[in-house]
Formats: sequence, structure tokens, C-alpha cells
Amino acid sequence: MNKLTKIGVSALCGSLAAVASAQAGELSVSGGATATYSSHEGQVTGNPIGMNSGVTFSGSGELDNGTTFSLTITGADQAGYSSGSIAMTLPSAGGIKINGKSGGTGVDRYDDMMPTAWEETNGTSLTTGLQTIAGVGTAMNIEWTASADMLPEGAHLGVAFAPGAVTGATSNDKGVGGDSAGSGSGYDVTVGTTGLMDGLNVFAGLSQMQQTDEGTAYTGDRSQTVIGATYAIGSVTLGYQYSHDNHNASSGTTTTQYYENNAFGISFAVNDDLSISFGEHKSERGVVSDTTNAPVELTAQSLQLSYTMGGASIKFAESQVDNASYTSGSSADWDGRTIALTLAF
Repeated sequence: MNKLTKIGVSALCGSLAAVASAQAGELSVSGGATATYSSHEGQVTGNPIGMNSGVTFSGSGELDNGTTFSLTITGADQAGYSSGSIAMTLPSAGGIKINGKSGGTGVDRYDDMMPTAWEETNGTSLTTGLQTIAGVGTAMNIEWTASADMLPEGAHLGVAFAPGAVTGATSNDKGVGGDSAGSGSGYDVTVGTTGLMDGLNVFAGLSQMQQTDEGTAYTGDRSQTVIGATYAIGSVTLGYQYSHDNHNASSGTTTTQYYENNAFGISFAVNDDLSISFGEHKSERGVVSDTTNAPVELTAQSLQLSYTMGGASIKFAESQVDNASYTSGSSADWDGRTIALTLAF
């Protein structure tokens, strides 16, 4: 056996040993099941029975240098793979997450931070068409978050980056997103803190996404901003947030130019088992030619209740939307209610 072969075999053995030590971890499974009954006024409801069957696989381990890692894969709404991420926490260097699906990184984590007893205002069975911010959070992206010892107590700092088209397809391993008609790379920066005052959570975010058809379809890159706060005092939590999504579009009289959103919410924990909440989300859609097409304001509201009994929860939402999907007129004003039974295991 020549020296090169010996060196190669030694290197391979060392790599296998490192991998073996990295595999010392565990895999756990959790999940739940939800059955819903929905009723809508002003829409065709059809069959009102719905079901969600979700299972989450969580794997974790630790490398020899103290770096911890985790894998999370979730299948929900009868889908094979609805979310997934790989996360690593580096000693004194922060965390790195590769996000595969479903958002939750970048400014997408702040799309709706309002307190609620159950779901976001537009998260019930009633179709609202509400557009919130997402940034690079719903694309394949990598996010770095500062570790606790790098920041003041209770502070958050994150930077997410999507190296290809933000609206490109989600990739499997060894895959690529492909062309995405004018969408380039993008980055998000998020900050927040819970250390200013007991019960107060302040957050903000900025997103910048390239639009490569500048001069034809766009006048510049797409940008999104968000700022807001929640405050908990006793059993009551209040919240407000503002966000703006600037499309910088340049063509088409009905092409979306921006979305400007204002949201607030209040929740009350009656006791350890019973909670109620009310939330409202107002969103204005502006178009390129607002002289012929005036901005339209969509308003979504939801009154919710949640009661928990051990591993079971009963939830109820009474919701309404005016100008659904940014369509003016009473034909787009809808009401709806949703009842859910959730079982956790």
C-alpha cells in the first residue's frame, strides 16, 4: 500500500470517527389531530368538516466541540412534508438554521405577532385574501441568530439570506430552485427585545429582495418593513404592529404597488384552561395607477375562545372580513365561524 493510499485510509477513518461521534443523539416524535366544523355566510361552504393530522419528528445531537444540532420535520394537513429545518448552535458564535419550508425565519416570524386565544386573525376557515409580510422566510434560506452571550439580556438579532430567487421552488438535496421570472436573492434583518420592561416585547424587521427586471416590470428592489410590540399585564396581553410591503412595480394599471398593514389584538386568560381574544387586521392595497384604481382597504376581525382539558382543546372563532381579497363591494363582505377539537399526543 503506497503512502497516498495510507493517507487516504487514515483520513477516511478519522472522518468516520467524527461522524460517529456526531450521531450520538436522539429522535423524538410528537403530534396532534384536529377536527373542524366551519360555517360561512356569503360563501359556498360545501362540506364543512375538516381534519388536520400532524406529526413532527425532532432529532438532536451534539458534536465533540460542543456544537449542538437539530432536525425538525413536520407533516400536517394530510401533506407528506409541510415544514422542515436543520439548525446548529455554535458555542459563543450563535445559531445557524437552514430553513426548507413553511417560513418562520427572517421577517416572516413577525407576519402577525398579535396575542390570540387560537389562531391569527386570518388563520381561521374564513377566506380573507389578506397579504402579510414574508421576506425570504418562505424561500430556501439560511439564517444566523446571535447567541445570548453576544447581546443584552432578552435581545434578539437575526440575519437571513436567500442566495437565489426568493420566489423559487423549494429544493430537495442536490436540487436547484431554477428561474423565477424577475426575482433575485434577498436578505432579512430582525431585531427584538424583552428586556426593556417586564411583560413588554418589542420587535422590528427589514427585508430587501432583488427584482431583476428593473426598468421594465419594476422601478427597484422589493422591500418590506415591520415594527410592533406586545405587552402582558396580569392575565391581559395587548399588541399592535405595522408593516409595509413595497413592490416597486412599474407596469399595469392594476398591478400591486404596495400593501400597508395595521394590526392589533387583545387576549385574556380567564384561568389556566380558558382564554378569549379579539384581533383586527387592516390592510390597504395600492396599485401602480391609483388615479384610475383607488387603494382598497381590507379589514379582517376575529373573536376567539379556547378551552383546554388535559390533552384535548375545544376552540371557537367568529370571524368576518370586509373587502375580501381587496375587492370593493358588499359581495366581498363575509362572516364565518369555526369550531375545532384538537387532541395532542
